[in-house]
Amino acid sequence: MIFKRPPTSRPTQNRGAGLFADSAPEPNAATGSTPLYRANIDGGSRGNPGPASYGVVIRDPRGQIVAKLKKYIGRGTNNVAEYYGLIAALDYAQQHGIRALRVESDSELLVRQMLGQYKVKSPELRPLFERARKMTQGFDSFKIGHVYREQNAEADALANEALDETSGTPRPPQQAAPATKPQLPQPRKVRARYRNGALIPLDPLDLADGSEVEILVRPIVKS
Repeated sequence: MIFKRPPTSRPTQNRGAGLFADSAPEPNAATGSTPLYRANIDGGSRGNPGPASYGVVIRDPRGQIVAKLKKYIGRGTNNVAEYYGLIAALDYAQQHGIRALRVESDSELLVRQMLGQYKVKSPELRPLFERARKMTQGFDSFKIGHVYREQNAEADALANEALDETSGTPRPPQQAAPATKPQLPQPRKVRARYRNGALIPLDPLDLADGSEVEILVRPIVKS
């Protein structure tokens, strides 16, 4: 993990666009002078469940990165890893005196659960959810919103670095699948009779309407 103590007062950064509007849990009204920090969080699992980790990037009100957090958490699901990332971001903020925090995640489930729009039915997520909700009560202002995956690339990269460092096996680079040619039917011999300017098949062709074929004309000599 990388920890840096953030400055105490800087201008406020505009927040990014999300997938849906957030009526985030905001237990206390934010004061106009409270600097707003932003945390991008991500969690992942290779196997789901499988080896899991989280990544967190925290920015000050000017948009400068003040902390990068990453950690392997053992075997778990994607959703469990996402909650661990959220709790790590909240814990860092509290430890460093941040009073106003906006969290951005590409996990729609986590965001909607924290907003109270989805119920938390999973027994493994419930204690993590309760812990995170309790931690948000300590902020003057706390908001959470959804962002698209490409807007969360840095946190995603940190989570994968934590997995790579633990397993010692980096993910193979993503490669485009080679283009495949459509399979064409094998050529076959069909008998036909030429009459009145038209070639009339004597054997069934079993072709789709509009099909184009190549014809090799070879007269049949009857003995």
